[in-house]
Amino acid sequence: MPNPEKVQKVEELRALIERSTGAILTEYRGLTVAEITGLRKKLRDSGGEYHVVKNTLFKIALGPEQSQKLEQLLQGPTAIVFATKDLVATTKAASDFFRELRRPGVQIKAGWIDGKVYSADQVAEIAKLPPKEQILAQLIGSLNAPASNFVGTLNNIIGEFVRTVQAIADKKAAA
Repeated sequence: MPNPEKVQKVEELRALIERSTGAILTEYRGLTVAEITGLRKKLRDSGGEYHVVKNTLFKIALGPEQSQKLEQLLQGPTAIVFATKDLVATTKAASDFFRELRRPGVQIKAGWIDGKVYSADQVAEIAKLPPKEQILAQLIGSLNAPASNFVGTLNNIIGEFVRTVQAIADKKAAA
């Protein structure tokens, strides 16, 4: 019979996985409590959460298919950054923290996004992406540019027509 505490922890992990857009697996051995608290605060600002998990409970929460993909990464002590809002902002916050810390053994192991496993180098590349709002603004700007140019062209044509009619009217009034 499973331990009720462990069953509850698995359910909490499942709920967290469901509401997350991705996860970053980290090696946390060597972090102090103050550093973990600082990381959690930094992640909270970007919509992320940092949890130290038991590998077996996390595998159960993932299910057999997904846990096979992460089997080799879930060795030894593991803590996971869950991105509950903006994946890029959370990844950037975690990457910045681990890069600034510069402590051997404390690092990002891999990423798990949309059921795919990403290496630590690929996670670092994701952290370099611009924020979601900036990407959306660029997309909207790109979509809006042709319409804006068309309106500008029509405005020039109408302006030229009005100036020509005004010039003709001024010439007739002078004659």
